[in-house]
Amino acid sequence: MKITNFKTFIVPPRWLFLKIETDEGIVGWGEPVIEGKAHTVQAAVDELMDFLVGKDPLRIEDHWQVMYRGGFYRGGPILMSAIAGIDQALWDIKGKYFNAPVYQLLGGACRDSMRVYSWIGGDRPSDVGLAALEKKNAGFTAIKMNACEEMQYIDTHDKVDKVVERVAAIRSAAGPDFGIGVDFHGRIHKPMAKVLAKELDPFRLMFIEEPVLPENNEALREIAKHTSTPIATGERMFSRWNFKSLLQDGYVDIIQPDLSHAGGITECKKIFAMAEAFDVGVAPHCPLGPIALAACLQVDATAHNAVIQEQSLGIHYNQGNDLLDYIVDPNVFAYDDGYVQIPQGPGLGITVNEEYVIRMALEAPHRWRNPIWRHRDGSVAEW
Repeated sequence: MKITNFKTFIVPPRWLFLKIETDEGIVGWGEPVIEGKAHTVQAAVDELMDFLVGKDPLRIEDHWQVMYRGGFYRGGPILMSAIAGIDQALWDIKGKYFNAPVYQLLGGACRDSMRVYSWIGGDRPSDVGLAALEKKNAGFTAIKMNACEEMQYIDTHDKVDKVVERVAAIRSAAGPDFGIGVDFHGRIHKPMAKVLAKELDPFRLMFIEEPVLPENNEALREIAKHTSTPIATGERMFSRWNFKSLLQDGYVDIIQPDLSHAGGITECKKIFAMAEAFDVGVAPHCPLGPIALAACLQVDATAHNAVIQEQSLGIHYNQGNDLLDYIVDPNVFAYDDGYVQIPQGPGLGITVNEEYVIRMALEAPHRWRNPIWRHRDGSVAEW
């Protein structure tokens, strides 16, 4: 079997899909994208596929090593996201070739279903108590929300108080056992992150996420002194080499690699295993489309330390199109009592609605950009 062709599709709301074709008629789908940089990743995919056309798609490990090591410059969000989507598509082909879900090719499942959480509140969170109750009534057992809007290095305690009020409203509405993840989103710098982490500690959160930017992971040492809440990070880290020092430092409790950003199934399976050796859980980042989610679930099925899975159904970024729009059978992601079954179909376990993908790529190709925020003094704020 040989790879003969590939196509990319920029589709709303902010996704990039990849289809790889073979001479035996088996096709694979991947989702290589960096939110806000879809066209850049698309160009990287086009360049990397020069190494693969005409090759045997089943030699996934070798292809991964060539794509990573074959370039003098390597790593980073663009190249690793391009590799990730290609890698997902190759695993999809391999699973279909052997008529088995990917998790069977990775050693088999150690779980039948995966706990999932839902997003509430948007970029500038509001009305979160009612929103959390709605998610609970819809069957979810956990949610995540952004902590706050922009925050300066040293900011008012009024902003801190408002975060505390929102979390208190969720805890009051949803009850003591409902999972709450609070995403600092890297918006908060170390001085205020220490304050906020301490103030939120009484609410027994599921985790606090990205309390500082990954460039400042050394600050986790200081933040950990101010909270007993599990600390999560990793959505903006792109390889096992990035995670190595984070795990060795010992201040992170949950890592969140993204299977569309961090080298795909091949690399993330290795990252998950590294984390298990340090007794660290995994909650993969995935505010993306159905191909990315399917890839996550295939690896989650095989990882003892996978604790909960992000998914994008109803997320505030999904304007116009949502998670289930691009697949033939939306029941493959049927959520029940806060869990989703591991997809059992061959490959990634989903069937992409190619006709709809083509139509949306032609009719509504996006140029999604994240907002640019500024502080009152005019300086650029972290989003």
